[in-house]
Amino acid sequence: MSEDAKRPLGKILLQKKLVSQADLDAALRAQKRSADPHPQPLASQLAESGVLDELEALRALSEQHGVPGIDLAQIAILLEHLDLVPREVSESRLILCVLARGERLFLAMANPMDRRVIDEVEFVTGRKVYPYVALTGALRKTIVDAYDALAKGDTYFLGPKVPAETLRQLGLDSEPSPREELDHEPTPPSSAMAPGSPSFVVDEQIRDVGARAELATDEFGNLTADISSVMALPEELKVAPGRGGVPAPAQPTPAAGGAPPTQGAGKLVLVVDDEEEIRKLLQRLLVGKGFRVIEADRGQLALRMVKEHMPDAILLDAMLPEIHGFDIARRIKGSERYGKIPIIMISAVYKGWRIAEDLKTSYGIDEYLEKPFKITDVLAALSRVFAVAANAPPPEAPRDPEKLDAEAERALNEGIAAYKRGELDVAIDHLRRGVDIDPLAYRLHFHLALLYGKKGMIYEGIQELEKAVDLNPKHFAAQKNLAVLYEKAGFKHKAVEVWTRCAQIAPDEETRASVKQHLLELL
Repeated sequence: MSEDAKRPLGKILLQKKLVSQADLDAALRAQKRSADPHPQPLASQLAESGVLDELEALRALSEQHGVPGIDLAQIAILLEHLDLVPREVSESRLILCVLARGERLFLAMANPMDRRVIDEVEFVTGRKVYPYVALTGALRKTIVDAYDALAKGDTYFLGPKVPAETLRQLGLDSEPSPREELDHEPTPPSSAMAPGSPSFVVDEQIRDVGARAELATDEFGNLTADISSVMALPEELKVAPGRGGVPAPAQPTPAAGGAPPTQGAGKLVLVVDDEEEIRKLLQRLLVGKGFRVIEADRGQLALRMVKEHMPDAILLDAMLPEIHGFDIARRIKGSERYGKIPIIMISAVYKGWRIAEDLKTSYGIDEYLEKPFKITDVLAALSRVFAVAANAPPPEAPRDPEKLDAEAERALNEGIAAYKRGELDVAIDHLRRGVDIDPLAYRLHFHLALLYGKKGMIYEGIQELEKAVDLNPKHFAAQKNLAVLYEKAGFKHKAVEVWTRCAQIAPDEETRASVKQHLLELL
């Protein structure tokens, strides 16, 4: 959601009758008279002056930005997580890492709609960022206090109003010592927390997410239930997946621009770049040297083409729409099936031998070229990676995108069997193993997300559903469940974005009409 599209905060406050028109006018006049080039934002100003309760201010900000609010007075931060974002970046950008968990990073932000900052942090940390809105004044103070505590060697930063339940979860007494060594991590940010739980402002409509999820299997042994079936969604939106719990196969997506793979007998190279001029330049170069070429102009398309065509090498731009090039590299190189495909990354932003070495170490990149590049550099890099690959087993031939690797299929079946026995954790382990074997199989991600929903693991479910819809954007059940999870987690505008996609791919007019009605209610 763009800055221009946001509802004015003053209008939200007036509609909720949280402030009077006179109080609002006085605050706006004070902002205009302020000599500070960056005056205190309206919500913080009203809260600090006592006109507006801090939690009500956060709820209004949450509604304005469409993301959850975070009460910094109630947080407990494991300070080692602050190392992921340098202090000077946190202070200049007004962001604070409140928790890192696996591939996820939770940020308190003064402006959670600043996509440039989010992209920057995602690149530097290699993690998916979930933004939470915080009051600016409280955020500035907490950044200073938390980094000061880190510098002193403290283990935790504790806000001044951390609930007693949080202290008990962390093993702290009622009068804690922040320097005490602890073996526990704080509860991850979630809008699904119970009333009175630590850290987060919770809207009554978005609690108890996933806690009562019920999954079932159909006559074909596939998981069929939707997470949404237990999330207070309107009855008319509960549409089950198709036969066997899996939708009809999506048609293979052509190369960028609609061009099929170029003809010939040479090695197949996938060129991924959002600049058409760069793609065409590389295509002409490679075809002239006897290679076959396929193209992709965005991340989701690139991942699907890897699965459909099994290229011999990938020329990958670092900065791409939808999915960052580094994330694409991580997914491919982390795969048993596709991990041997050489990746040559190209970037105009990140320069120097250190970044090249870091990419090879952290993401498995085989070669790294800086823009502008020379034609001879590209050919030389391809020659090197093919020379290395010559001693490795040849890649498997392209296969039906819907067909799972035999080992991955076995993992899925074993997971379903474990689920039927009531062994949910065992079922999750089997599906995780399947994802490790074949990470580009959307069915595995989808069913794993359903199991996470059964356990109430909302962010894990979102992560797996994001991967499923990346790989098969026409899978209605995955898109719908993703929209539900975002909505229940408090990311309203992200939910609207996904519900809009649902309306476009709905299986019938009745379902499409129901989705549109739900969208109107959200908006």
